Amino acid sequence: MGLKTHGTMAVDWENRIDFDRLRRERLQKAKDLLKKSSMGALLCFDMNNVRYLTSTHIGTWAQDKANRFTLLPQNDEPILWDFGSAAKHHQLNCPWLGDRSRPGISMLRGTMSPEHGRAEDVAKKIRIELEMRGLHKEPVGIDIIELPVLFALQREGIQVVDGQELMSNARVIKTQDEISLLNTSAMMVDAAYDELYRAMKPGMRENEAVGLVSKVLYDLGSEYVEAVNAISGERCNPHPHVFSDRVLRPGDPVYYDILHSYMGYRTCYYRCFTIGYASHAMVDAYKRCRDYLDAAIELIRPGRNTAEIAAVWPKAQDFGFPNEEAAFALQYGHGIGLAIWEKPVISRLVSLDHPQTLEPGMVFALETFWPSTDGWSAARIEEEIVVTPTGHEVITRFPAEQLLVAGAHYYTVNGPLPTTRESESAPSERVLEMIETSAKTERVEV
Repeated sequence: MGLKTHGTMAVDWENRIDFDRLRRERLQKAKDLLKKSSMGALLCFDMNNVRYLTSTHIGTWAQDKANRFTLLPQNDEPILWDFGSAAKHHQLNCPWLGDRSRPGISMLRGTMSPEHGRAEDVAKKIRIELEMRGLHKEPVGIDIIELPVLFALQREGIQVVDGQELMSNARVIKTQDEISLLNTSAMMVDAAYDELYRAMKPGMRENEAVGLVSKVLYDLGSEYVEAVNAISGERCNPHPHVFSDRVLRPGDPVYYDILHSYMGYRTCYYRCFTIGYASHAMVDAYKRCRDYLDAAIELIRPGRNTAEIAAVWPKAQDFGFPNEEAAFALQYGHGIGLAIWEKPVISRLVSLDHPQTLEPGMVFALETFWPSTDGWSAARIEEEIVVTPTGHEVITRFPAEQLLVAGAHYYTVNGPLPTTRESESAPSERVLEMIETSAKTERVEV
């Protein structure tokens, strides 16, 4: 265990997260890739890329607006356009931006009508900055964009190319501070699972579990609980990827995926439980699910590749799906950082034919799934892993080596009920004798 777990505060008596270094190193990686490219500038509307380049954040309410944008010209610093009051806040509180924080309003995903001219205004702002630097005839890489803005840029004579790939590549290898933030984010989910494990019992609803987890995370300093998928009982198979108000019952399987953000850095962290006791089928499913996960983790070290990991996972047809696209994301690996899903992707759908070599500094999540033979329950587990210079380190620490039983407190006159048993027990010899005797007495066939 080489990664440290820091507190969430800044202190003067030990080195923790160095946010100045974080800002410098993230931006420099993007600058270096831009310099090697044929692009004259990068224009980013994706809030994760905006944060990566400018170290600004105005709350996740803006995540789906595609309104904030930043331009990174070759051999220059990023320029940010933001909501007016936010732009003023950055001017006062983000000295690394200087006078490069400016008000700018795009179309707000179509909320601004075409006649408002916002697309043209954005395009004009970009053209002016490019012309000032002699870059207006160079291609501009863009990550995501509203079509009216794209067309307006083209009318201004700007050649638009794919910039998403460059930014994705910049974010593959995490810096020292990014890894520390991901580790801290996982630590918060460790605590949330501990509280959840203690609270689960028959009568609790999935949505109540979501509320409990959210409170723990926000109390610990999370800036955004993106989702808590709570899946129980017959909802476990097939996996619906969304919580409901279903009530937990004795013997239920239940699995959760907790996704939240600390200083922008996310988690994708599944754990699986049963309530009160587990069936033999569920125990077997969990063991197989865990074996697939452990086999993948064992392969993680620099020099290995994503094809080798995907190869140890079952084919889609082995667990009830017609092809790999239909089973996508059930046996799955994905990078994790400022977004839930980043490079590298690990899946039988793409990795066997297009392997990617693992490198130190990659951080990704591995998640596996296996359905029970009963046809309705299933196991789902996930670990987050850092690729180190000599191997790997798992940063998700809530116990998952074996299936955990929550709320196991059932006692009979003969002692506690076993935690591995069926909902409907096989009839005892005494019961079989009763049936046989009654049949003879009442002259009925059994």
